Amino acid sequence: MVEAAAQLFAEQGYAATSVNDISARSGRTSGAVYFHYTGKEGIAVAVVEDRFATWPQLAARYGDDTVPPLERLVALSYDIAHALTRDPVTRAGARLWTERTVIKAYVPDPFALWTAATTRLLAQARLAGHVNEGIRPARTARTLVPAFFGLCTLTEAIEGATVLDGRLTDWWHLTLRGFVGDCDVLARVKAASPGPALGDGL
Repeated sequence: MVEAAAQLFAEQGYAATSVNDISARSGRTSGAVYFHYTGKEGIAVAVVEDRFATWPQLAARYGDDTVPPLERLVALSYDIAHALTRDPVTRAGARLWTERTVIKAYVPDPFALWTAATTRLLAQARLAGHVNEGIRPARTARTLVPAFFGLCTLTEAIEGATVLDGRLTDWWHLTLRGFVGDCDVLARVKAASPGPALGDGL
């Protein structure tokens, strides 16, 4: 049911999707929808919590201490970017969060978790000497996360999802130059990145 609702929310938005639409797409009765959720608002919150606000499937990856922290941060960004463009539940969660003012329920804020993960990785990178000593992890994370989300959202809206990997790579080219003074670290990030050409031109 959540998957069916997510597809509709991603395609049509919250206001244009009805419980009857969700019922028809999921093959369940409207009564079954109301039995499990407190109306459309409850389904919307469930969609956001499922893959957008919690990112449970990514926790193991960014928590793997055998991989250098900057490499994990870059890998995490590509994973999230791919989910935002390819996974219907994640796409729906992002759209619902941007439409949260018309939803009569509390919509979880996904950025707290993203920011905490980014802060942790930057703190580890600074401790390991992989970023400049002047980098302040918490403050930097509070800037990086919304900048990343804005990049993903605007790139898809203006140019389409097919160019997102390239734009994200360009963004990391600029960002890493501000973080790192050691070319060896840049080479390691380049080698480990799942992006198509992260280190080209660095």
